[in-house]
Amino acid sequence: MRPFESFMAQNLEAYAAYRRQRGYAKKGINPPLVAFDRYLKAHEASWDQLQPAFFLQLRASISKHPNTANRILSNLRSFFDFLVRRQICAANPLKDIPPLAERYFVPFIFSTEQTDRVLKTVCATIRREQTNFLFDLGIYLAMMMLARCGLRINEPLRLCRHHYRADEGSVYIERTKFRKDRLIPLPKAVLADLDNYLATRNCLSDQNPYLLAGRNAQPLKAQRVRTVFHRAVEDIGLKQPRRTMGNMTFGSPVPHSLRHSFAINTLNRIKARGISPQQALPVLAAYMGHRKYQYTAAYLKVKDADDLAGLIAFTKSQLDVV
Repeated sequence: MRPFESFMAQNLEAYAAYRRQRGYAKKGINPPLVAFDRYLKAHEASWDQLQPAFFLQLRASISKHPNTANRILSNLRSFFDFLVRRQICAANPLKDIPPLAERYFVPFIFSTEQTDRVLKTVCATIRREQTNFLFDLGIYLAMMMLARCGLRINEPLRLCRHHYRADEGSVYIERTKFRKDRLIPLPKAVLADLDNYLATRNCLSDQNPYLLAGRNAQPLKAQRVRTVFHRAVEDIGLKQPRRTMGNMTFGSPVPHSLRHSFAINTLNRIKARGISPQQALPVLAAYMGHRKYQYTAAYLKVKDADDLAGLIAFTKSQLDVV
């Protein structure tokens, strides 16, 4: 960690230690504190300057993106609450500073048919010669696990052979985004392709320890998966840019869109069976590795790809009227 250098260095270090003791990850604690420390040092600030106006100027200098500014000031607000509890300062100077109007992000959603087309297109790119076959097939399987299991892109790439439990048809995923391990069952289609892939590797005496083999006993690289994904999306005519309209940002297709689409299409299938999607959220949250099922509930805001297209068109029409 970069050392703090401003007059607040000792207090910042104490707060960072306090947050770590409460179980928060260091990579989420340090960046806003370091940014604040550098700002204090650059402006040669003292205690007397730490008034609301000072933090309004800091907010204006952070970023043009309101979500980033709000996130940093929220961290600083918690820091000054800590100082108040320690009786180091009398009041929190950020207490009455309201958040900026946030920009809402709506991810790109593939329909079930579009997901199938992406996977079919990726499958068609697998080269048949021995030097490339396993490598390309591994990329296809990584993409399938994103689309059929809702994994994050790094999760299938980090899996080792022993994480796959063929007898029960499951994989054990370690060190997820929220530092939670989880054991998930695999769909039959994924199991069949994975077993065929591993059988082929065994015939070729491949000793790579990773479940999806890269080159030279290494795992597959995320950037390679992204490259193949974007090529497939362009080939089927779904490539489009990220767009900001008013306070809404509509995402472009990225590999993580397959995870979003898995969640939404799963909830739609549950609803089609006459079951309330709300009842399925805790189970789906555990399957996808969300820390709280409320995070999974965010997928209920966009029910499918057609709904998303309608939302984009409606937003554009309202802005055109204005």
